[in-house]
Amino acid sequence: MKHGEAGQRENLAGIESVRAGLMDAARPEAMKKLAERGRLSARERIARLVDPGSFEEMGALASVEAARGEPHPREKSPADGVVTGTARIDGRPVVIVSQDFSVFGGSIGKLGSAKTQRMVKIALTRAIPMVMLLDGGGHRIQDGQNSRHFAQANGMFHDLARASGWVPMVALMLGAGFAGPTNYAGLADFVVMVRGQSTMGLAGPALVKAGTGEETDQESLGGAQVQVDKQGLADLGVDSEDEAFAAARRYLSYLPSNARAPAHILANGDPRERGDDALLDLVPASTRRAYDMRKAIAAIADVGSLFELKPTFAGNIVTCLARLEGRPVGFVANQPLRAGGILDANACEKGAHFIALCDAFGLPLISLIDVPGFYIGSSAERTTLGRRSAKLIYEWGHASVPRVSVVVRKGFGLGYFAMNGGRAFDADACFAWPSAQICAMSIEGAIDVAFRRDYMAAPDPQARRQEMIDETRAQTGALHAAEGFGVDDVIDPRTTRRRIIEIFDQCPARRQNDHPPKFRSIAPI
Repeated sequence: MKHGEAGQRENLAGIESVRAGLMDAARPEAMKKLAERGRLSARERIARLVDPGSFEEMGALASVEAARGEPHPREKSPADGVVTGTARIDGRPVVIVSQDFSVFGGSIGKLGSAKTQRMVKIALTRAIPMVMLLDGGGHRIQDGQNSRHFAQANGMFHDLARASGWVPMVALMLGAGFAGPTNYAGLADFVVMVRGQSTMGLAGPALVKAGTGEETDQESLGGAQVQVDKQGLADLGVDSEDEAFAAARRYLSYLPSNARAPAHILANGDPRERGDDALLDLVPASTRRAYDMRKAIAAIADVGSLFELKPTFAGNIVTCLARLEGRPVGFVANQPLRAGGILDANACEKGAHFIALCDAFGLPLISLIDVPGFYIGSSAERTTLGRRSAKLIYEWGHASVPRVSVVVRKGFGLGYFAMNGGRAFDADACFAWPSAQICAMSIEGAIDVAFRRDYMAAPDPQARRQEMIDETRAQTGALHAAEGFGVDDVIDPRTTRRRIIEIFDQCPARRQNDHPPKFRSIAPI
């Protein structure tokens, strides 16, 4: 008995010795190089992200060594370049994948890929969120140039696609992110980049030059200014890794652990009856003057609860996570400060993705409408707006969560429908502020197109034109819409918060599925 116990202890000591040799402390030169670059190690990043002491590593002993006769012998690869395991964030379990740039530049090796896929499967089966800390290249060339290995192509992307909409998936781009990491992030529902440090793209500068002859640099090819601000591939650009970790924690705080879990409610004592007098004066009397729709959202939502997604991309639409009496909700709102709140291709895709996110995880939706319509002209057509605008319509048509629309000012044309105005998508409530105007197109434009000949024949064409504009405007107001029951009520803006909360209190969490007996819809992409 004693001999057996001693053997067990000796075996354990030997294993722990091997484990210690693979940890950061046993690799001082590698850690020094990371420090010189101003970067944290994969495990240090995890420690900054998760609840203290909650990380349980899996696969720490996985390591690849050079096999005899290999054409490209390698040194040992601790954890095969990716640290994986489970942890807690704000007390809730999560799966963690953290690429280790100090091991072959964070490239994806055979065991590292298997470990990452294992984490996706754990997220799927345990129904818990996954956070990926990405900092590395794509497939490890030393492994990939071998058909026996590469042709196996594990089911990582199959599993990521299946996880989408089932569990929250976060990708933090913390360094080099070309190729594989970008593909992972492309299937995540929230992506953060660190400005001046992160990159995203399907191929880095060296591969681009080898394949196309184009000479470029990392920042202009795939830096945050490109992928966050111009392309919208990532949702947020921050200035430090700690800000990225904070953004991940905050994002997850709005979402349940999975699509079937109850809402994650964090009450803050903000009463539903609170009415903000500033809302009475927010909308200018002149429809040509702009205002900041974020002020309306902030006045309606719980104090301090706004978390805007894609704030620097497609600024003509605002997409915000927020809370009402502690309950997570999503706001989709036109932004008059940018192009009058018009809907262009980027705004439509931004809004559509946000609606899908909220619907996937059961967050009720509030649409604040001040839309002059869709962008028109040859430049709009070159963005394939006809199809990309349909994404917004498609997502409203598939959403099953409660939704309320509020016409704040303009509700013009098909843009009004695409913002869930009126009866377009059977909103649970459709309200209008007294400042609302609802019609098929800009009043001035309509008069000029349809009645130009009439007013030009008048003794004073400009006076007659203005008279016709005023006559038409009288038929487009909020009261006129309510009289025809196109909206449910014209409300005091100060009561908007209370009215929305009451509606959501009365609605079931999901609508009954009334789709035809089809297998799936075909997304307009």
